[in-house]
Amino acid sequence: MSQIHPKYLRILAIAPSTRGFGFAVLEEEETLVDWGVKSVEGDKNTRCLAKLKEIIAHYGPDVMVLQDPSRKGSRCSARIRTLTRRMIALGSSHKVSVKLFSRDEVRQTYFTGGAGTKHALAEILAKRFPAELGFRLPPKRRPWMSEDYRMAIFDAVALALAGQRSIE
Repeated sequence: MSQIHPKYLRILAIAPSTRGFGFAVLEEEETLVDWGVKSVEGDKNTRCLAKLKEIIAHYGPDVMVLQDPSRKGSRCSARIRTLTRRMIALGSSHKVSVKLFSRDEVRQTYFTGGAGTKHALAEILAKRFPAELGFRLPPKRRPWMSEDYRMAIFDAVALALAGQRSIE
């Protein structure tokens, strides 16, 4: 007698950044399949879309989760807003359901009242996935420092978990 295993949703979360984008692929009950940063140079939007197309083809996600740049509280640049719109279109053209979350909605998932820093959220995620993310946790940023490129990974994982909670 063969067993039928339920199909778990595969969630692809994308966090665009100045350097490219961070991504996380989440499956089953909070299993990180893959994560990382895709850095690009030159025409960043076009190259980001090409890399995203490869990721979609490789992982075949059911849902793609992005931060909504049009919502209140978003401080995205015009380039990131354009890139996000094009990523949404790319996901839709590959028949991937697209979910958008504001930064505040993601923070509400982890902090009561939504008051918490990006680094505090990254620390929570590093503790939740110590083998996968623990060694990637960047040091706390000082006011004169640029954001570490690895923070895009934590942004993507936070988006993926928020997306998973909204689907359940």
